[in-house]
Amino acid sequence: MRARTAIPALSAAIALTICLTGCNPQSGESQPRMTLFVGVDTSGSFRNSGSYEDALSFVSYYIYGHLNEVGGLAPPRELFVAAIGGNALDEPMAFHPIHDFAGKSVPEISEVLEKWFRRDDALTDFNAFFRQVERIVKERNLILAPINVLVVTDGIPDVSAPGARAGSDQSYQEIDLSGLEYLSRRLTLRLAFTSPMAGDRWREHVPRQRVRLWAVDAEVMKGWKEQIEPSLDPVAQADLWKWIGDNVDYRVR
Repeated sequence: MRARTAIPALSAAIALTICLTGCNPQSGESQPRMTLFVGVDTSGSFRNSGSYEDALSFVSYYIYGHLNEVGGLAPPRELFVAAIGGNALDEPMAFHPIHDFAGKSVPEISEVLEKWFRRDDALTDFNAFFRQVERIVKERNLILAPINVLVVTDGIPDVSAPGARAGSDQSYQEIDLSGLEYLSRRLTLRLAFTSPMAGDRWREHVPRQRVRLWAVDAEVMKGWKEQIEPSLDPVAQADLWKWIGDNVDYRVR
């Protein structure tokens, strides 16, 4: 009699174990790793804003932190880094892949960024950048994983509708996120180093439906360097990685 009652109990235990190990949505195996895009505004307006050099330094730490999964930062499945700029509309830019950063230290990442983005473009063509993001996601079949797009910029679009003044409400309405709307079940666009006014105009005037938007003002971004302890290695910079997680990688709901 005991043997008969033990069999259902054992089956239930096995089923529970399978559910906890294989069906748990929080388990690492069941969660697809994100795809990370980083755009660097190389226009003259951002380079002259006083935030450009600080933004490049921040991006060096940001990329390093995610690639090495330090402080709880999510490791990307794929990483692409490109300039946002140009001297003509729809000018294509090179998207540097994850292989160009893997195994590099923070100073080494900073060195390659300085080399690639030591330029002064006439335009800030956000739409050309977003179209290339869409193309890469579709070509590489990255649509199942969450997508994060970090753009370091003053947030002011130079490309606008005919007759519209650059930086006007109408110029923000011309920013086209439609190609990103259904790329992934979760796509978050993060802006860093914008002015408070530019951040508000992105929230209020840029048409979007499913794209999550998070903007961090330049004044707030100044705080990232204050988290660095000079005597510690980058991996041990717990305060910095927590600051990034709380302020830049905030989970938008």
